[in-house]
Amino acid sequence: MERITSRTNPRVQLARSLREGKHRRQTGLHFVEGDKLVQEARLSGAELMTVFVREGYTGELDFPCEVLLVTDSVMESLCLSNTPQALCATVKTPALSLPEQMAGPVLLLEDLQDPGNVGTLIRTADALGAGCVILSPRCADPFSPKTLRSSMGSVYHLPVWVGEIPEALQLLRDRGYTCLCGHLKGSETLPEKTDKMALLVGNEGNGVSDRAAALCYTYRLPMAGKAESLNAAVFGAILLYELTR
Repeated sequence: MERITSRTNPRVQLARSLREGKHRRQTGLHFVEGDKLVQEARLSGAELMTVFVREGYTGELDFPCEVLLVTDSVMESLCLSNTPQALCATVKTPALSLPEQMAGPVLLLEDLQDPGNVGTLIRTADALGAGCVILSPRCADPFSPKTLRSSMGSVYHLPVWVGEIPEALQLLRDRGYTCLCGHLKGSETLPEKTDKMALLVGNEGNGVSDRAAALCYTYRLPMAGKAESLNAAVFGAILLYELTR
């Protein structure tokens, strides 16, 4: 196994560059850190490119890719977490273009900016049995370090696609889906549930766009307190539970 001692090693520099979206897009790669995320990527069938192993790691190293042993200093330069991990890796990002076929229930996210919200909603969709997640191009990157940490590996468990939300909604409607979105002027009664449900969660500050809302049943979650609205991830979790239970 090759041992890397320099922070300026080209493969180390490439891995660090994947913190930025432009480099993820240019290379078609993303970076994961921590034993759990590396193992989740491997078990899901994601294509690992290079695995970096901290000196002293005693676990199995049966990775079907390049494996490099790195010093503590190099691992510290790779990791964003306060405590350097034992494993991290560069991973090939799966195709994100909208497919012809989709399984439901479907979660759609329009222009969510907070990586924590996006990751939490992907994790919630995974936990509640959603068929896929569709993100608008202006959402936080599902494969950024912060989103990956929030999703806790769920981004590898179900398809995550990127496409314009009105077009995706129209495609779903044409296939018999009932499309639902949160809206401050919506009804406080949920539509009748079917085996084809789609939930749209809008931007944290502006909500869903008018074009998208026009394609959905608009719903306002009844609230007894004085808060006007909920955090996007909390709202999405409550509605996904209602639609899938």
